[in-house]
Amino acid sequence: MTPEEGEAILRDYFAPWVQQLGLRVEETGERHAIVRLPWSESLAREGGGLSGQAMMAAADTATVIAISSARGGFVPMTTVQQSTTFQRPVVGKDVLVDVRITKLGRTLAFSEVTLTADGVVEPVARASTVYALLG
Repeated sequence: MTPEEGEAILRDYFAPWVQQLGLRVEETGERHAIVRLPWSESLAREGGGLSGQAMMAAADTATVIAISSARGGFVPMTTVQQSTTFQRPVVGKDVLVDVRITKLGRTLAFSEVTLTADGVVEPVARASTVYALLG
């Protein structure tokens, strides 16, 4: 799957509020995807840091792109579990959401997600997800 096909999935299958995050598919591969969450003051919480809710939504959405890439296209799926650990605040920088599929079965997919501020090596958050594949 190409990044352009990933962009089409974002347009065609996600709610308007998710689309308002402005996510952009940077890279897709056999078992991964990298999605950019652009910095926006509208996503900042009290104190100026990027809200955890925005980062969790970006991780969840990027996982759909990674699973779709691994499956060769979009299939209906739903989040079963997402666990996120925040490690440091993000202020004024885009966040790169790097999803790696760790197991892709017939009915479940597992992934590890690393979120980093653009240009910074240390992660700002990590997540693990489980998805039920419905199609």
